[in-house]
Amino acid sequence: MSEAASENGYSIALTDRRLVAEGTMAFYFEKPAGFVFAPGQFIDLTLPQPSETDTEGDTRAFSIASAPQESTLMLATRLRDTAFKRELQRMPLGSTVRVEGPFGKLVLHADRTRPAVFLAGGIGITPFRSMVVHGAMQKLPQRMFLFYSNRRPEDAPFLEELQTLQRQNPRYTFVGTMTESEKSARGWQGETGYINATLLAKHLANIEKPIYYVVGPPGMVDALRTMLKEARIDESDVRTEKFAGY
Repeated sequence: MSEAASENGYSIALTDRRLVAEGTMAFYFEKPAGFVFAPGQFIDLTLPQPSETDTEGDTRAFSIASAPQESTLMLATRLRDTAFKRELQRMPLGSTVRVEGPFGKLVLHADRTRPAVFLAGGIGITPFRSMVVHGAMQKLPQRMFLFYSNRRPEDAPFLEELQTLQRQNPRYTFVGTMTESEKSARGWQGETGYINATLLAKHLANIEKPIYYVVGPPGMVDALRTMLKEARIDESDVRTEKFAGY
């Protein structure tokens, strides 16, 4: 079923869904004709006639994890046990949802001479996945550094894709770190522990005047804001977004 536009947004069809980490699923939808968004923006998604609902309602905000150049709109979320998430998982392919947007100002800064440093935790990776794929596809001259923290590789959505993207874009550097790597069945050869000033200094030596973007659980975002402030990073050079309840 093709998309339909109205004053209240678009009606679009679910075309695919895939597990992208343990407990995390990506959902792929038709991209409405003429739908334009900047990497990092989000949409509001509404289930029109769900078979069940709860006090949280039938609408959720989701960062767009796909890049503007990709053919579908892709969203990803942790699979919490809520009516909304259960419905999203079981609805047949071809079912339609309502979307409004795009919204949000967490987008790449315009000055391409200043590097972008992304600090992500867990499902907070979604807006950054859009940005770094966009950077590779557009061959942006801007330096990009992605620091990505998870408990284990099994818990990290898009991990392999984000690692291999470095082959396509020499201006992009990926730094993954695991806080419970000893519990992984895969093994992990990268960094361990939380994102902190020592880790940033190790990989950002001689990088001048970056803009920092921080997305993840509220506790992580607050801690990293404090860390950047203590490192004397100007507050105007830090953009944040908290992902709670996902």
